[in-house]
Amino acid sequence: MFRIVIPARYASTRLPGKPLRLIGTRPLIEHVYRRAAGAGAHEVIVATDDERIAAACRGFGAAVELTDPAHPSGTDRLAEVAHSRGWSDDAIVVNVQGDEPLLPPANVAQVAALLAAEPGAALATLATPLRSLHEHLDPDVVKVVCDRRGYALYFSRAPIPWCRDGARAGLASQTRHDGALRHIGLYAYRVATLKRIGALPPAALEACERLEQLRALANGLAIAVAVAAEAPGPGVDTEADLEAVTRLLAQ
Repeated sequence: MFRIVIPARYASTRLPGKPLRLIGTRPLIEHVYRRAAGAGAHEVIVATDDERIAAACRGFGAAVELTDPAHPSGTDRLAEVAHSRGWSDDAIVVNVQGDEPLLPPANVAQVAALLAAEPGAALATLATPLRSLHEHLDPDVVKVVCDRRGYALYFSRAPIPWCRDGARAGLASQTRHDGALRHIGLYAYRVATLKRIGALPPAALEACERLEQLRALANGLAIAVAVAAEAPGPGVDTEADLEAVTRLLAQ
């Protein structure tokens, strides 16, 4: 059994009011919620810092938790929900990003099952193969490298690992993109882990890369990684993304 929490902020830097932007006749957050609801979770909750988002979610029947607007990350928002709802320390909670309207429900169930099967991991996440050198070099594509057990060694926006022999003539000459996976921003936590992470200050690596999972790694928490059962569709970060997803859903 697992629960899902969907963090949703109004003040997106690149697309303000993003959760309420319409895709067809429904707001983005409703599309995400309905996808998440198909994953077989015990309950699905939207965690937001804005009453406008909360009101929209109540309108389509979602459970909502209003959380502190000062939280620096979605993980902190999840920790507040877990604490306020009194969930047990061993309960599993999946963080579904509020801007992923094409996320396959099978992936949500998969990441919860992965954590349940890995007692040595504090949290679990998914990734997909890198498809091109362009993705490897793109700072908007987060890369993850893993050890032999499938546990994360590091996440970065930089092209890791950097194949020295693939770039004999310098940075622009790189020809290889093997050794890493493309990270999907989907996480499963045990509540005890959420409480621990929520009590920790943001890590220097987290602030530098703008990747919240680095707070866990910087504090010695193991992250299990698996290849996603299904390749997810694109998320929504910009106006162009919103238009692209609208076209895909219309099909």
